[in-house]
Amino acid sequence: MDTALTRLVGVRHPIVQTGMGWVAGPRLVSATANAGGLGILASATMTTDRLREAIREVTSRTTAPFGVNLRADASDAGDRARILIEEGVRVASFALAPSPELIGTLKDAGVVVIPTVGARRHAEKVAAWGADAVTVQGGEGGGHTGEVATTVLLPQVVDAVRIPVVAAGGFFDGRGLVAALAYGAAGVAMGTRFLLTSDSTVPDAVKARYLTASVRDVTVTRAVDGLPHRMLRTDLVDSLENSGRTRTLLRAMSHAARFRKLSGISWPTLLRDGLALKHGKNLSWSQVLLAANTPMLLRASMVDGRTDLGVMASGQVAGVIDDLPTCAELIDRIMKEAEETRERLTAP
Repeated sequence: MDTALTRLVGVRHPIVQTGMGWVAGPRLVSATANAGGLGILASATMTTDRLREAIREVTSRTTAPFGVNLRADASDAGDRARILIEEGVRVASFALAPSPELIGTLKDAGVVVIPTVGARRHAEKVAAWGADAVTVQGGEGGGHTGEVATTVLLPQVVDAVRIPVVAAGGFFDGRGLVAALAYGAAGVAMGTRFLLTSDSTVPDAVKARYLTASVRDVTVTRAVDGLPHRMLRTDLVDSLENSGRTRTLLRAMSHAARFRKLSGISWPTLLRDGLALKHGKNLSWSQVLLAANTPMLLRASMVDGRTDLGVMASGQVAGVIDDLPTCAELIDRIMKEAEETRERLTAP
């Protein structure tokens, strides 16, 4: 299927696997790339040395294009961008808007820049700064999310910018792909659907929790890091929501120390990143400290398999997913469903 997205990044199918922390590692990314989609490597939880190793591991597994997700607000974002350039990565994606200077550096090196946004004005801003495309995530999407549904946000952005738009939030099959294309998108991005594949390294016990979840079991909470975060409703989430402020902050400080050790980030760097986050999102210092909860609570589930100690970021589509195909099986099925849907819609 030829779209503006497939032409821009050089993949066979207009399907993107998003850069989920602790989930989107070399195995999942390379499996997606080999299946014809665009795999995105999650780098925020990696040291710079590990990032380079992970990129080389992906390139050892596939010759197809892939991308890396970066934190635009990280103090070492420039260093990480240079690694992408040096290693010949095709795409740089961002969860927050990268600066015009960072966009320019990547574009000058031939890297395609695709930020993710949750509002029309943000899409207009990054398009004006030179982004090559934009991913638009509606409120159905997992992880940090907004309040506007994809079906409302997507057409707003498509009408507002003149660069390819990738739709995210609520997609899991070929019918959704066709719907996104009908709205004017150039493809779809999916997180939870790729998490729930046999190529995902998430422990089987955690995948089982997702597969048994209903749509009503997916909730939005601010208890993890002070920002709206869509995840599975669990006893731990209930506990976090009912914890007092002092206990919550002490837990967050402990998690910050553990994350610093795992990521290799120094305390001064962690504080600088926290200050940037505070100003960028207009957060209190309490909320900045709470943000340290996110990577460690996600790691407990996605790496260690401790659903009792960790949280499980999730799109609402978890409630309608009931199998664990390979990435190749998933993408083939989506493309077949999309073609069948288009034929049905155009039949006399």
